[in-house]
Amino acid sequence: MTREYLMYINGEWVGAANGKTFDDYNPFTGEVLAKVPSGGREDTKQAIAAADAAFPDWSHTPPAERASYFLKAADILEKRQKELLKILAEEAGTTFGVAMFQLGFTPGLLREAAAQMHGAIGEIIPADLPGAFFMTVRQPVGVVAGISPWNVPLILSLRAFTFPLAYGNTTVLKPSAETPVSGGLVIAEIFEEAGFPKGVFNVVTNAPGSSQEVGDEFIENPKVRRISFTGSTKTGRWLAEKAGRHLKRVALELGGSDPLIILQDAAIDCAVNAAVFGRFMHQGQVCMSSKRIIVEKPVAQEFISEFVKRAKRLKVGDPRQPDTIIGPLINRWQLDTLKDQVEEAISKGAKVLCGGKYEGLCYYPTVLTEVTADMKVLSEETFGPVAPVIIVQDADEAVAVANNSRYGLSAGIITRDFEKGLGLAERLETGMVHINDSSVLDEPQVPFGGIKESGWGRLGGRAALEEFTELRWITMQRTPRQYPF
Repeated sequence: MTREYLMYINGEWVGAANGKTFDDYNPFTGEVLAKVPSGGREDTKQAIAAADAAFPDWSHTPPAERASYFLKAADILEKRQKELLKILAEEAGTTFGVAMFQLGFTPGLLREAAAQMHGAIGEIIPADLPGAFFMTVRQPVGVVAGISPWNVPLILSLRAFTFPLAYGNTTVLKPSAETPVSGGLVIAEIFEEAGFPKGVFNVVTNAPGSSQEVGDEFIENPKVRRISFTGSTKTGRWLAEKAGRHLKRVALELGGSDPLIILQDAAIDCAVNAAVFGRFMHQGQVCMSSKRIIVEKPVAQEFISEFVKRAKRLKVGDPRQPDTIIGPLINRWQLDTLKDQVEEAISKGAKVLCGGKYEGLCYYPTVLTEVTADMKVLSEETFGPVAPVIIVQDADEAVAVANNSRYGLSAGIITRDFEKGLGLAERLETGMVHINDSSVLDEPQVPFGGIKESGWGRLGGRAALEEFTELRWITMQRTPRQYPF
């Protein structure tokens, strides 16, 4: 049965001002899952105004009281686990393991935010001016707008606003049009049940193709002081360019073409496990997926043989089945983009060792060799279960190949030599590096983010304090100051 949802603005459930709705589809079955309001600029203005009106009281609410709301929300989220598993599978095509990862991560994110409530501290600065007392304080900025993607909706939506909210800001969230329920409206239900005051947290939804209208209001409305965005590099660039004209700061977590380097001293079983997880988790639709697997030549054939065997064994199909590993891609556009990338690689000489086919929106795990830097599977971000394997002569070439990308989000290195791994990690041009692990790793307390065209700013842990508070310098003159005239 199709459920009808409303947006959440100023503590009320409302339809779009224009009266329009859109259909939210199940990517595996193609059935309509829900009808959702198709909000626009007027709805966004109302949400921003509500957040702005709520800011004075929320920013002065004692930290311990603010923390209590987050702890309640974490408990409610855990109680609704079974329901959320179903929503994630049906709306985002999320398999059981990936859904459980999100449902384990997000209560921890809320509790980490509660733990940071007393962390917005300043400092005393020595002053050379006679009789002066210098100090800094951190204060919330005001209204923070969050824009989240469809691929890991529960985590990435909560990460967009949780820490800003914890620091005393108020927020407006725009989830992806592909996942408006799991990425926004179900979170609003949880926050309402937890008792968050009206206007502190708001959700505006929009139909596919109409995100710009909401984004323009976030950018141009002077009441919005920060924007947190997770999504494609193309959209992030557009957002940053427009925000720059308004001198508005934006935290960007963008795309990645993340390398996994396997050195010749690596334990092959460890390397294969990391590669299978890093490339095929959630159908490869993760910004930090191991999208380029770089292997030193002495172990390349052994690794490739075992890697292909494992890839062929991964179950493809209905994400609602607990043993399914590869579910559907989110929509036809993503499937066509992936097909184009693979077909172009084959036309230029790449070899397909497994996969290269699809049923419905399910693309089978695919391993490619003999790939070159001019192929889209290496030069572009591949958002699907396609693993190009690059054979290199030594570790120096591995680093050179890894850094030969406009992206710089995450990386993994598999080696038995920790010191060598650390040395290589320091040379990699990525915001995050994981030694003896895949490139896929995240926890609530860490400074998550990339460099180069993978974005700027950090969205997790105490690093988020830098993004979503203002550092202010305040002085007091204890004795009369002597001026020169």
